[in-house]
Amino acid sequence: MKKVMIVIAVALSLAGCSFSSGGSDEGSGDQVTVEIYQGKVEFKDQFEALAEKYEEENPNVNIEITSVGGGNDYAGSLKTRLASGDEPEIFSVAGPTESESFEEYLADLSDTASADAALEGSLEPVTKDGEVRGLPFNQEGYGLIYNKRVFEEAGVNADELLSYEDLESAVEELDSQKEELGLEAVFAFPAKEKWVPGSHLSNVFIAPEFDQKVLNAYEADSVEFEKGGEFQKMIDLQNDYSIQPSLTLDYSQQVEQYFSLEEVAIIQQGNWIYPSVEQMDPEFAEENIGIIPIPVEGLEGKMPVGIPNYWGVNKNSGEDEVQASKDFIDFMYTSETGKEAVLEELKFIPAYEGFETEKIADPLSQEIYQYASEGDTIGWVLLGYPGTWGEDIGGYIQQYLSGDMTWDEVEEKSINTWENYRQ
Repeated sequence: MKKVMIVIAVALSLAGCSFSSGGSDEGSGDQVTVEIYQGKVEFKDQFEALAEKYEEENPNVNIEITSVGGGNDYAGSLKTRLASGDEPEIFSVAGPTESESFEEYLADLSDTASADAALEGSLEPVTKDGEVRGLPFNQEGYGLIYNKRVFEEAGVNADELLSYEDLESAVEELDSQKEELGLEAVFAFPAKEKWVPGSHLSNVFIAPEFDQKVLNAYEADSVEFEKGGEFQKMIDLQNDYSIQPSLTLDYSQQVEQYFSLEEVAIIQQGNWIYPSVEQMDPEFAEENIGIIPIPVEGLEGKMPVGIPNYWGVNKNSGEDEVQASKDFIDFMYTSETGKEAVLEELKFIPAYEGFETEKIADPLSQEIYQYASEGDTIGWVLLGYPGTWGEDIGGYIQQYLSGDMTWDEVEEKSINTWENYRQ
């Protein structure tokens, strides 16, 4: 029976398939080149290794991978590439908003083995007029990642932190013991990164307005900030107990410096940080990190889990290139070689059936998979935000933290910006 996992208010898993050497260009001696333009720099090396394995099985196909990220604007750089006429064969889109933005380039992928294997509901955000215009990368989840050793030494039980009041009391307790615990602060809040307080934290408090469904947010003319007060309190809590100045703190410092070196107890992040923490300190990563949900009244104990990106295939490419692109994606998610790499090298939480999910690679991903498989999730409506609204609200929050804007002004400006995008 299909496991249903709620992500973006949708559910997701993958099926096996075998591949013959030569795949898309069988009968042709010509070399087919497929460029993949993608924005997940954290798995760049592992992804390139997987592409090399594919090339060994399919010697007439050349896979070129261009990775853009690390603070760069992926969507903006992709638009520039496409406008220049130097178009990649495969690229990524983040949900319905970007799918619409790049609609003229996206091939129908309904005939792929990956589309057949995608978890139930996972293709809905990128399906239009009966065409599947993207295939899921993976599932990701985020929340409050914490240091288990520090919590234990401070006498804080992470499993009991369900409400905001629970979390606030725990933070105050940790702060009162920070010298004995070897902490510089309780949090490292990277307010320099607009997406952390903007897209990600806003999603937790805005998702309930849209019944946690990304398409509801995508179709909404406005936003109401029904939980704006809770949102503000979570911003203030992280900022007040953070390494300062938080407005100059970036993702790399948050993850690789303060958290990995055990100088803070808690960070707001997702399972994608695991490879970075493991590289800094394998023992700490394996034994001492856990994740708990960001508390939201009425959604206690629920983790935001979703599909961050979908693979799109450029329909403007030649017929051989389009087929080779589909074949490579199918190889990644439905061949035994690909599935093994997806779990063990890319360290993905699969969004397809047919995976041995007990082999999910790291403890953070295992915890998030557990939340997803039990349906204890909050949808990723952020992928239905209009335009660059997630980044916009992140900028307004920066102005709030610097004292240049009140919280009421943050809400008012954010509502106006949403409505302007929808006009």
